Amino acid sequence: MAFASFELVALDCRDPHALASFYAGVVGGEITQSGDDWVELRLPAGANIAFQLDPTHHPPDWPDGTPQQAHLDFRVDDLDVGERQVLELGAAKSATQPSPDAWRVFTDPAGHPFCLVKA
Repeated sequence: MAFASFELVALDCRDPHALASFYAGVVGGEITQSGDDWVELRLPAGANIAFQLDPTHHPPDWPDGTPQQAHLDFRVDDLDVGERQVLELGAAKSATQPSPDAWRVFTDPAGHPFCLVKA
């Protein structure tokens, strides 16, 4: 039996405000808590993503090398449209795409991997 509920995903990064703005551009939402070292984005679906300052953060090297650490999946109706939108917001497309017709791998501006998955 569950005794807890999901609260948020926290991502370490060098610039919490910039990364929160990036994800607000991807999925919408509202920044509900903002400080020098912690920013929270409340998503329309009711979950939170938090961004924590780590001045020594180094992006994971997906798919080889440093472990992925964490990633987020976002469902989209059209992968091509979603890809254009995240690239315009500052994402980078991974050179490795295991299943590009079903999902695509990107990195956010701080280097965290995330996927767009076809609805």
